[in-house]
Amino acid sequence: MNKSLITLLFCLCGSASAIDVSDVPADKRTTLDRYLTAVEAHRMVSESAANVLFLDVRTQAEVSYVGAPAGMDANIPFMLVDFDHFDSRSRRFTLHKNPAFVGAVEERLKAKGLDKTADVVLICRSGDRTTRAVNALAAAGFTRVWTVIDGFEGDTASAGADRGKRTVNGWKNSGLPWSYALDSSQVWLPAGAR
Repeated sequence: MNKSLITLLFCLCGSASAIDVSDVPADKRTTLDRYLTAVEAHRMVSESAANVLFLDVRTQAEVSYVGAPAGMDANIPFMLVDFDHFDSRSRRFTLHKNPAFVGAVEERLKAKGLDKTADVVLICRSGDRTTRAVNALAAAGFTRVWTVIDGFEGDTASAGADRGKRTVNGWKNSGLPWSYALDSSQVWLPAGAR
């Protein structure tokens, strides 16, 4: 059986997303309602890598210092950190949307021989940024964009010794393969950067 058919059956049979939409928190819902756990995303990408575009949408610093999932096609940040502006109220550097995000995803699709109807799997830290990234791609005409609902690091524990730490779920906590090493072909750089 060819990989395209396997992916199609995988998605149509419902095994790609065991997550009931009603169980998805409102702040993680997308306009396309396509949700995967990290384990499901790993399975989908592993079984049909040629037919799926797998993107990490975290910042470059996150993938460099926290690690990146094995099998990702590229890191294309949805948000960029503005290291020149610190928000004292949120106690963080400010973020702004990457204006090149949609175009960079389109370029990656084209390079892989895919189009906007292909499966695109997005992962971020904990599933929040991917919500906005999925919606941006849907607005640009993409039809099969999945969010990894528990992200790379997972959700925070609400009780116990690990309270406030990202130990609940996610790619790393599920024991899925990852690395600190990035290949230059996976890296997104702003126009004009080297």
